[in-house]
Amino acid sequence: MNFVSTRGNVSRIGFIDTVLMGLANDGGLLVPERIPQIPAEKLEEMSTLTYQELAYEIFSYYVDGEIPGDELKVLIEKSYATFRHPEVTPVQKLKDNMYVLELFHGPTFAFKDIALQFLGNLYSYVSKKTGESIHILGATSGDTGASAIEGVRGKEGIRICILHPHGKVSKVQELQMTTVDDESVLNLAITGTFDDGQRIIKELFADVDFKNKYHMRAINSINFVRIMAQTVYYFYAYFQVKKEINAENINFSVPTGNFGDIFAGYLAKKMGLPVGKLIVATNENNILEGFIHDGLYKPGEFRSTYSPSMDIQVASNFERYLYYLLGENPKAVSVLMEKFNSEGNIVVSEELLKQVKEDFAAYGVKGEECLETISKYHAETSYLLDPHTACGVAAYEKCSPLSEVCVTLATAHPAKFNESIERCNIQQTFPEQINQLFNKPQYLEVVEADKAEVVTHLEKLFSLSAK
Repeated sequence: MNFVSTRGNVSRIGFIDTVLMGLANDGGLLVPERIPQIPAEKLEEMSTLTYQELAYEIFSYYVDGEIPGDELKVLIEKSYATFRHPEVTPVQKLKDNMYVLELFHGPTFAFKDIALQFLGNLYSYVSKKTGESIHILGATSGDTGASAIEGVRGKEGIRICILHPHGKVSKVQELQMTTVDDESVLNLAITGTFDDGQRIIKELFADVDFKNKYHMRAINSINFVRIMAQTVYYFYAYFQVKKEINAENINFSVPTGNFGDIFAGYLAKKMGLPVGKLIVATNENNILEGFIHDGLYKPGEFRSTYSPSMDIQVASNFERYLYYLLGENPKAVSVLMEKFNSEGNIVVSEELLKQVKEDFAAYGVKGEECLETISKYHAETSYLLDPHTACGVAAYEKCSPLSEVCVTLATAHPAKFNESIERCNIQQTFPEQINQLFNKPQYLEVVEADKAEVVTHLEKLFSLSAK
């Protein structure tokens, strides 16, 4: 298995090199040279596997022997031993033909744990094999930061810096990141938006000399391992629902801001999973909805919402989808991305838009509709949705016929977003791990959304590894 860049100037590198490169050195994103195809008979065999066994089967297609099988199994077992539910990602039925896939049973109560527990252990594995320090740099709209820190903290040879938008994440999200007292962890709260942090991250990774000098590695979903790990739960959910109900295809409604979680579903479908509609659920920051409806990808005015993890205008994984939409033509991708950088938008032809609409449906959920969905489902089913999952459920109601089976991805525990839950006049009980956060001191530095200022802090952190 080899990997290539969406822009064509990095080609045929292996799995470990793909993990370490993160953002491709030409500024593109790394994708498999060919997507593994899983035949129907193999899918049937996989349908009885545990989550960990299924992860091993799917990961093996991409790892392709670069990590010995017994060592890969140990990495997987270690990564999912931290989850509170024996199934890792259990499926719950809420109504006829309507299910939620609970992705919040990991250490930080968010779906990011599923990929980042594995990626943290993988980085540690690589560091021990090579003897090199690993310096992780990431930006978060709320959940990635805590999951990334939890995935690597305390691991020898690893340091991590996370940028988050100051005052624009939930209190629990902030506390999960900033109550970690560890000299190998640096939290920078930038006076800007997630998009500002993501821009700085991409600029730093695009500086190949800087990246190589400090052994910088990516934790954001620009790293293909994040996508690979997230495909597993689409397979797992499909198999669990099929045991209950006979449906030819199953739709998935996915709350998404950075296009990574929904792209994992797209990849699973390309691998052979019989997925029906992939529904992109967004909030008022609905650039993705606009593209799927009209073929115009154009950032608008940033808005703070009740679902802050989706408060994103520029979706970094969108380029991966463009690569496949454009027939795996890196020159065409480069032209569109250059146009986006210079003119601030991307427009696709009517012919391509038809393909987009075959691949996806989309719905942008307004704030009050999100809260109404939380209230309605709590009253009707006694199930408490977090605001991101509520956006997914609202999008399901708009885009998936009631006669079709649909799984909505429940991306976070509602305790992480009590500000929104309280607006619905619902009292919830916090898990003890979250309750404890409120009594801990915080460790963070507030900085301008300025690349040079961020670099100054990074150099201080990374220089500790040399001591």
